[in-house]
Amino acid sequence: MEQREISKAVITRLPRYYRYLGELLEQGVERISSNELSIRMKVTASQIRQDLNNFGGFGQQGYGYNVKYLYSEIAKILGLDRQHSIIIVGAGNLGQAIANYANFEKRGFIIKGMFDVNPRLVGLVVRGIEIRSIEEMEEFIKKNHVQMAALTIPKTKAPEVADCLVKAGIKAIWNFAHTDLVVPEDVVVENVHLSESLMRLSYRMCSMQDKEKEEQAHIEKKTGKK
Repeated sequence: MEQREISKAVITRLPRYYRYLGELLEQGVERISSNELSIRMKVTASQIRQDLNNFGGFGQQGYGYNVKYLYSEIAKILGLDRQHSIIIVGAGNLGQAIANYANFEKRGFIIKGMFDVNPRLVGLVVRGIEIRSIEEMEEFIKKNHVQMAALTIPKTKAPEVADCLVKAGIKAIWNFAHTDLVVPEDVVVENVHLSESLMRLSYRMCSMQDKEKEEQAHIEKKTGKK
């Protein structure tokens, strides 16, 4: 496949396609049109076709998409056709919640280790994974050829730990710390700001409620009711 620059918006939608196609497979659906998929996903059919055309299209006119084939092709695009070793840095509540989420393994993300600075956590086992001292982290990464790390530590410590991760050979950081990391160009970072997501949810809810109030006020004004 010819390499081309894919927009962030398209990449953001790919996991949703993958999830919906997985649900269709579970339901025994063998093929689906872009129109049918658009109804399920609340994305226009033209947007779906444009997104998938970035990677070759995959559809046939008059037939639509073969669900199993498209599911496997998107898995390849997302890198889910291979295994990824990952460590978790920060073994608090969030770190342990990530370690306990079995679906990551189904997607090929194998958690190899957990690390923390808190001596009270070191030595504990979470879902078969022993929490180690962060002092062991660099050697562990090199020895186990780990390339991905989840960062679930306070933002004040995140830049320093990120530097150590990069030095040890980490190429991808799943960053839950509420700060932007400065890393080399050959290292990718996916920021997960939970508070920002909650604020977006608040905005959408309040906007909807304000719209409903305006519509109700308009109706009452029109009918003369108070």
